[in-house]
Amino acid sequence: MNLYFRLLWLFCKIKGNKTQQPLLDTVDIDFRAWPLDCDINLHLTNSRYLALMDIARTWMTARLGLLRAVMKRRWFPVVNATAITYIRDVKPWQKFTVSTRLVGWDHKYFYIEQKFTSHRGLHAIAYVRGVFRSRKGVVDIEEILALADFNDEAPILPPEIMHWKAMLEQKKATNKN
Repeated sequence: MNLYFRLLWLFCKIKGNKTQQPLLDTVDIDFRAWPLDCDINLHLTNSRYLALMDIARTWMTARLGLLRAVMKRRWFPVVNATAITYIRDVKPWQKFTVSTRLVGWDHKYFYIEQKFTSHRGLHAIAYVRGVFRSRKGVVDIEEILALADFNDEAPILPPEIMHWKAMLEQKKATNKN
């Protein structure tokens, strides 16, 4: 239920957003771990990380100035793969920040890094691979970059993303039926 409140809060935040950040900037959003976000071990439950990452990526899309244009075109984001490493737990009532950054893209996918941090340090780091889809299928990367007015060179994907990407391709190749 509290995710609905967070979504309402996010839409109010988006409506009040007057600033725009460059495509490759890190976009931060602050949260607090409510008791309903936590499991019986009294820390943020694994599934809540993923839900908060969704909210943070929506905030990033708004801060990059793309949300209205994406919604107008009826494109919707689809996560293809996620890899998350939990480092330090987030306790009930603790404030933390989710930092979201587009690290690059290839011919089909965008690659995003998301970090959970607080005054206690790094709590988790995740990589997300995804696309935007329309009724016609996957939206071309170049079309999205044009919408973002991005004309620079594509960043080189970091080694950890390249390794993860290779692992995903190996999974596909190994499990073809």
